[in-house]
Amino acid sequence: MNIRAATAADSAAISQLLTESWGSHIAVAHGVAYDATTLPAIVAEEDVRLVGLLTYNLKDQELEVVTIDAPTQHRGVGTALLDAATEVARAAGAHRLWLITTNDNLDALRFYQRRGLRIVDVRPGAVDESRKLKPSIPSTGAYGIPLHDELVLELLIGQHRHL
Repeated sequence: MNIRAATAADSAAISQLLTESWGSHIAVAHGVAYDATTLPAIVAEEDVRLVGLLTYNLKDQELEVVTIDAPTQHRGVGTALLDAATEVARAAGAHRLWLITTNDNLDALRFYQRRGLRIVDVRPGAVDESRKLKPSIPSTGAYGIPLHDELVLELLIGQHRHL
């Protein structure tokens, strides 16, 4: 597996992966609608085939992971992408890597916490508000859990991961 910064040549594959994973290129979190195809990205590839994608927004010495997709789980793709994003953040002098997930995303909560991210905020009703920007967000999420809230997780750069 090769992990690298995305290039213009990856645009079609990135667009396809985002549409398959998110239903569109638009990702909404904390009241902001991002067109993920316009964000910097890190890709994972095997045999020149895209097998993972992480998009991010680097601002004010913080790296926000906007989307992360590893369609085939338990192969190390998500971990490699997150590690690469941490290195991008570190190289940019960022003090924090952070992201938003939703209250139904139990698998993601397990994944992120096992990789050293901590839950630092819960925003009740934030997904309900995001639905105003992206009406296609379902009312019921993973495991049949009603989808209402955002959870903020962060990794402070320079601190060691505790697995």
